[in-house]
Amino acid sequence: MTQASTQNVDQFDLQQDNNTILQLVSFRLGEEEFAVDILIVSEIIRLVQITPVPHAPHFIEGVINLRGRVLPVVGLRKRFHMPEVERTDQTRIIVMMWENQLVGFLVDSVSEVLRIPTSTVEKAPPVVAGVGAEYIEGVGKLEDRLLILLNMGYLFASSELPDTNNANQVQ
Repeated sequence: MTQASTQNVDQFDLQQDNNTILQLVSFRLGEEEFAVDILIVSEIIRLVQITPVPHAPHFIEGVINLRGRVLPVVGLRKRFHMPEVERTDQTRIIVMMWENQLVGFLVDSVSEVLRIPTSTVEKAPPVVAGVGAEYIEGVGKLEDRLLILLNMGYLFASSELPDTNNANQVQ
């Protein structure tokens, strides 16, 4: 892993005292519910047309134009080797800051913004929902469900993203 990609590895400080509250954005991929730290989420948008990028890694859906900025869009289903499903009116793109670049993440739906105490989060087992432990920071135990906290620093190397910096400079 590159030094730059380790910047976001510890997005959740689970070692803090049990009174610490995590603020999360939760979303679904199939029946599983995942979450990321709200501080890295820039915005959540409805599905827009995604333009494919030739020779991009299999999990890159393509790029979108978001108010004049070209952003790569990562298909989290593809990244986690989950079966593809038809996109619906609930499909969303979560725009996050990752390694000083805005990146869109395609998800089945966005659930809610949650505040949970770190005391309800446990270390991830080796595999959860078919997602390897390297992608998981922990599992939050809510009253009636489990929430998989993603470790965005391990999702991909920055070299796997299409270079959109030059495209963003041309206005």
